[in-house]
Amino acid sequence: MTRILAFGTYNKRKHPRVGIIIDGLRQHGCEVREINHPLTLSTAGRVELLKKPWKLLGFAADVMGLWIRLRRDAKRWIRDNGRPDAVLVGYMGHFDVLLAHHLFHGIPILLDHLIFAGDTARDRGASGLKVKLLRHLDRMAIDASSLVLLDTEEHKAMLRPGDHGIVVPVGASEEWYEARSNAHKRDKGIIFYGLYTPLQGTPVIAEAIRLLAKRGVTPHVTLVGQGQDYDAVHSRLERLENVEFIDWVEPEDLPRLVAEYCIALGIFSTTPKGLHVVPNKVYQSMAAGCAVITSDTAPQRRELGDSALFTQPGSSEALSEAILQLLENPSKLEGLMKDAERSSQRFTAFEITRPIVRWLQARHEFAVIHTSRITDQREGR
Repeated sequence: MTRILAFGTYNKRKHPRVGIIIDGLRQHGCEVREINHPLTLSTAGRVELLKKPWKLLGFAADVMGLWIRLRRDAKRWIRDNGRPDAVLVGYMGHFDVLLAHHLFHGIPILLDHLIFAGDTARDRGASGLKVKLLRHLDRMAIDASSLVLLDTEEHKAMLRPGDHGIVVPVGASEEWYEARSNAHKRDKGIIFYGLYTPLQGTPVIAEAIRLLAKRGVTPHVTLVGQGQDYDAVHSRLERLENVEFIDWVEPEDLPRLVAEYCIALGIFSTTPKGLHVVPNKVYQSMAAGCAVITSDTAPQRRELGDSALFTQPGSSEALSEAILQLLENPSKLEGLMKDAERSSQRFTAFEITRPIVRWLQARHEFAVIHTSRITDQREGR
């Protein structure tokens, strides 16, 4: 049985990606243990550090405190259990992987590099030296790992030729599939949830809703979350009675809420990052049984095929027409919901972790052959 140690300051409650990978590896028969001291700072908070550098000292102190605990627990674990076959460093592990590289000499380190720090910072308005420093951090993290896990082919293409990487779609956790089974759908309700970052394209969503209202089309729309573009979106839509704003939903409650809606909205920006990703909300919404409308980008069309409705990135007019298509054609809406449900089975924890398991098996077989050859040479065979 392959023994894997999940390691780092990842926070499964806020960022479920690493939890999905852990679940999938366990379903494949791997023994996965965790050394995890979560960092409570969100993705948005980490990017905020770029705009307020004076907060870096406090952040560094928090990280160092967690690292002391991680180092202590790692040494104790190895003493009591021996060396693991591989170490998995969770999402947002740019710093953690440097510590893992120091602690686990000679052990394969898998880095879940879901985002490039420099790319994300640029997408959120940073520039110049800040982006250069974060790109250097990306490079240090990649160099410290044995295998980089990326979510799309576009992100994999950002690696250098000598880097080792595989594509592992984000997928959805079991809670989203369970929510679909227990859901009572609202009649043609529409939901969006996210951080209101430029990647999301929420101003495009807001304008599409306004265009529909001008035509007398007013389905119930729920917008969940807060972030950079929240004020602009709220000011555009606050007078529309069919629009409901929810600033925050606990992660445990989100699957059940989303599953109540017939239509879920993905991302619609034209930023470079927006053209490179398939957001987790798309996988989650499909698992919850929603018909998904999202931007027509290469990675999303490649992963989702005919199981989503695609619109031109950045176009409020195209988005409003796509929504209208589904609202005016119940059979099309129902068909797309069924397609999403069927397609979502390709993005369970078990399915998305197949490439990781294959890599681990190949690595193990290579090690066995290499050890055998060394033994033969020593014995003069």
